[in-house]
Amino acid sequence: MKRIIVAFSCVCLLGIGNAQAQSILDQAKKTAGSVQSPLSNPGGVAGSILSKLAPALSLTGAQQPKVQDLVTGFLKKKAAILPLQQSNPSGYTSQFGGLKNGLFSKLKTLLTLSQYTKLLGLKPKTNDASNVLSQLFY
Repeated sequence: MKRIIVAFSCVCLLGIGNAQAQSILDQAKKTAGSVQSPLSNPGGVAGSILSKLAPALSLTGAQQPKVQDLVTGFLKKKAAILPLQQSNPSGYTSQFGGLKNGLFSKLKTLLTLSQYTKLLGLKPKTNDASNVLSQLFY
């Protein structure tokens, strides 16, 4: 009788432990699924970036839509390579460097020298998720 009770207790404890572990896994998946990448909406992020760049660089009315188009295109391409950041970090770094260099070379021709210098001065010291300009530099 004691063996049956001990066996039954073990089965119950294992079942409870397994259920708790599964619950934790489900919560982690739910949290991961609900956290969206900032690049899930490149147009919106580009608008936020432009709202910071326009006054800081004194962009003209003619420059603003061109800068927004460049930034939106860059963010779409960045979103496409973002999965490489986990699976192939060196490949991501290489591709991101090419994208970033392409964006900044186009911006260099669009902006005045003074504006371009100010843009480079806006680079955040670290990849700060609260600073939307980090999307351009990191």
